[in-house]
Amino acid sequence: MRSVAEHQQVVAELIQAPVPVRIPVGAAERLVLAADVVAPLNLPVFDNSAMDGYAVRHEDLVGASPAGPITLPVTEDIPAGRTDELTLNPGTAHRIMTGAPVPAGASAVVPVEVTDGGTETVTITQEPAAGQHVRCAGEDVRAGDTVLTAGTRLNAPALGLAAALGLDELTVHPRLRVVIASTGSELVPPGTPLRPGQIYESNAVMLAAAVQEAGADAVVAPTVADDVEQFLAVLEEFGAQADLVITTGGVSAGAYEVVKDALTDAGVRFVSVAMQPGKPQGAGHVNGVPVLTLPGNPVSALVSFEVFIREPLRAAMGLTPARTRHEAVLTDAISAPAGKRQFRRGYWAADKGTVTAVGPPASHHLRWLAVSNCLLDIPEDVTQLPAGTTVSVWNLS
Repeated sequence: MRSVAEHQQVVAELIQAPVPVRIPVGAAERLVLAADVVAPLNLPVFDNSAMDGYAVRHEDLVGASPAGPITLPVTEDIPAGRTDELTLNPGTAHRIMTGAPVPAGASAVVPVEVTDGGTETVTITQEPAAGQHVRCAGEDVRAGDTVLTAGTRLNAPALGLAAALGLDELTVHPRLRVVIASTGSELVPPGTPLRPGQIYESNAVMLAAAVQEAGADAVVAPTVADDVEQFLAVLEEFGAQADLVITTGGVSAGAYEVVKDALTDAGVRFVSVAMQPGKPQGAGHVNGVPVLTLPGNPVSALVSFEVFIREPLRAAMGLTPARTRHEAVLTDAISAPAGKRQFRRGYWAADKGTVTAVGPPASHHLRWLAVSNCLLDIPEDVTQLPAGTTVSVWNLS
């Protein structure tokens, strides 16, 4: 029987990072940079006004005050976006708008609020300091600066910076495309009337959400009945453009184990892992595509995803670990099976540093997983945990 750590290693080696790609800036949100971003130009690109007002030479307004205003002729009007080069002559002013280029010769901008707002002449009641309300070229970013480093997860400010620097593409770790394929003749889509012996399919919805939460793209294949040919046809169709295929169900030791029957000779190795829940697992390549097979019980499927898949999937996209792990004090006594590493659903009270096991350990009790915020990680050689025991906890959010 394989240990949890051994199977984690197998899965980590199976999920490989794709080659970095260049994509449009507008499509890079939440992706991770694969290369440093070096500024090709200054920000601001040119000296520009931080205020609506008047570009002036500060030395022309020495002593200006409400009691002693100074009036200057207005010789130009400079809106934002004006591209011709202008020069401010001594003893004059240019009316200027926020973001407009400051003319050569100007050393300050006087806000319109301390003037009479004139268009032919302007009366100014405040002496400006040199450089007042002028955004100097390169004061934010200098050309040649490394402004974003490889490994940065791109958010709105980072993308805004890249766009402001004129970059239309970035080199990133691409988002992996993960296909989810659930199997079982008893499964029907939610919203369909149930017939005797049928249950609603929930694994695909649940795992697709988990995949997307991990940062990858999820594609849900049609639910497959316990039919080998049908399963292989779906796998061929949907696996062709996948970076990873995750199946659920059909991997145990009984009859009608469609995944096991179809893939045993196709490149997937099926093993028993010393854990509860999630004992039956499979991993391998089919037609060159990584395939991971999970148990069909919903709790087993999601716990398997958390224990084996989430972090390697994120690592392949350049993302850092998402789930914190820490210790907490058990509020109530629990037991665990000998020889199996058990992952119990739990509720962690961060303010108290305690954790409480939630619900029974059975792998079909999805309700209790839905109200849990952590997994208790109980070693294989521990069978009794009294209240007050310190246990390892994996956060689920």
